[in-house]
Amino acid sequence: MAVVVATLPGNSWGADAADQPPKTFANIAYGRHERQVLDFWQGAGSGPRPLLVFIHGGGWITGDKGQKMPLFRPFLDRGISCAAINYRLAPDHPLPAPVHDAARAIQFLRTKSREWEIDDTRIGLTGPSAGACTAMWLLLHDDLADPTADDPVQRQSTRVCAAAVQVGQTSIDPRMLEGWMGPKVLLHPMIFQAVGEKTLEGALQNYESHRGDYAEFSPLNHVDAEDPPLFLECSAEMDLPARDAGHGIHHPIHGVKLKERSDCVGHECHLLVPGHASSPQFATQNAFLMDKLLAR
Repeated sequence: MAVVVATLPGNSWGADAADQPPKTFANIAYGRHERQVLDFWQGAGSGPRPLLVFIHGGGWITGDKGQKMPLFRPFLDRGISCAAINYRLAPDHPLPAPVHDAARAIQFLRTKSREWEIDDTRIGLTGPSAGACTAMWLLLHDDLADPTADDPVQRQSTRVCAAAVQVGQTSIDPRMLEGWMGPKVLLHPMIFQAVGEKTLEGALQNYESHRGDYAEFSPLNHVDAEDPPLFLECSAEMDLPARDAGHGIHHPIHGVKLKERSDCVGHECHLLVPGHASSPQFATQNAFLMDKLLAR
């Protein structure tokens, strides 16, 4: 089954590596696995610059850091450096591997803050689909830093200052998702392969053994008033039940549910669903990210 990442009108998504300026550093290892690598583009200017980190989509089961990216040039020209990461993929490397790899990439980038002139107080995240889910999890989750770790990378903070994401999953719990949008969402391979199962039937049969991962890696479960701001962009396809697996896994109800939770606890969340919801402050993801990353 194909993993679909929607491209929304009116934004700068859909670029590939060939559309980007030359990289400052390419395929820098942040871990030992061949997928634990990142690319880095240094923004214009001198001194410590903010950093925008792109996390690719693909259901945690496919994808690459050089695909379906935002255009980095507008950020680089404003003095915002950019990075794009790869990470291990399920089902061979099920949760927590894909998400914890992204966390480690943030920690690694902080170890490079002096050498690469990164302002590590202003790191933002972006990405579509599963990359959005990962970015939201990092944004909303408690810090994973371990100050007593032997590995100096693990001593660094995983906290960021903002995230702007596209068609992301705010829950990956199959029982919750079926209740939100109907049974067809469960046919998407992300639902079962993310936890290492080969089939949906296996994931449902072994639901209790996976319940902890489904709860932990659903960003909705980590929202509180102290979390940094989020801009969540969804498609306009609000019809229910979901027509197919791709519609369901990227359904705007993901954004609606997180926005409801954020509003309830006093967390800053901007939801864009064309024709249904908009932000009075920010018309686009880029406007939001520029505001948050360049704030003094």
